[in-house]
Amino acid sequence: MTGQDDKDLSELDLTQVSSFDEKVLGGESCLVQIHGPGLGRKFPLVDGELTIGRDSKNGIVVDLDTVSRRHAKVISRHGKSCVVDLKSTNGTYLNDTEVVEELPLRSGDYVKVGGSIFKFLSGGDIESLYHEEIYRLTIIDGLTQINNKRFLLEFLEREIGRSQRYGRALSLIFFDIDHFKMINDNYGHPAGDSVLRELALRIKQYVRKEECFARFGGEEFAIALPESGSENSRKFADKVRRLVADHPFEFESHKIPVTVSVGVADLTGQISEPTGLLKIADANLYKAKKAGRNQVVG
Repeated sequence: MTGQDDKDLSELDLTQVSSFDEKVLGGESCLVQIHGPGLGRKFPLVDGELTIGRDSKNGIVVDLDTVSRRHAKVISRHGKSCVVDLKSTNGTYLNDTEVVEELPLRSGDYVKVGGSIFKFLSGGDIESLYHEEIYRLTIIDGLTQINNKRFLLEFLEREIGRSQRYGRALSLIFFDIDHFKMINDNYGHPAGDSVLRELALRIKQYVRKEECFARFGGEEFAIALPESGSENSRKFADKVRRLVADHPFEFESHKIPVTVSVGVADLTGQISEPTGLLKIADANLYKAKKAGRNQVVG
């Protein structure tokens, strides 16, 4: 298991940006960083221009190689805001649409700058919206908009206890993208991010509300299946594999072949905590890799 731990709320960097006076704004609009360095930071928007880039002279500094020195800017006038790309190397995206001209922002929009993502918030009670977003950051992965590792572990702990009390089945599907580093190397990190988001969106629609689909970290994902049963869980695991392998992933006119290797584990009487279930699923995932990838083991 190679994914990095998701940050707890107490670990989020919630420092306000001192160069902007929130009183001037009147609580009207802001950008919140939901993915990348500075997770959770709020950037109030006042009339004028706010640049985003790697250079320290920008209003919002994002220290990532995928971000240009002056990457993009947000222009605010009379309570309305728009985003403009500044001829960046990797482009600026508004809700997965590349910004090729000035585009207006609406509350809830996502602005992707290199390997970072900002959420635009606007409305009457901006503080309430902001604190709702901070809570979301504790349970939702900013890039894929599915549950994160922290939520998954809490879900598994709760379901393991329930399954053992009532003698019910619980299975875990654990999978990752084959040769993901090659995707980043051949097509660029923005393409890799696009694959992660599209994969999550593709699979999410097949996961029931009583189940848990989460990004474990990096290119690793997990699906917890309460009361599914061993046979049904393996059928669903193979469906996940086929959903990915058959999907035409594409980024900036480049077709990207994507497959996943999948490990499955069932709860037994010897397992009392999430790490035990994860360890078995991860071991089976490793066997799927060793056996040639793009297959299910478990």
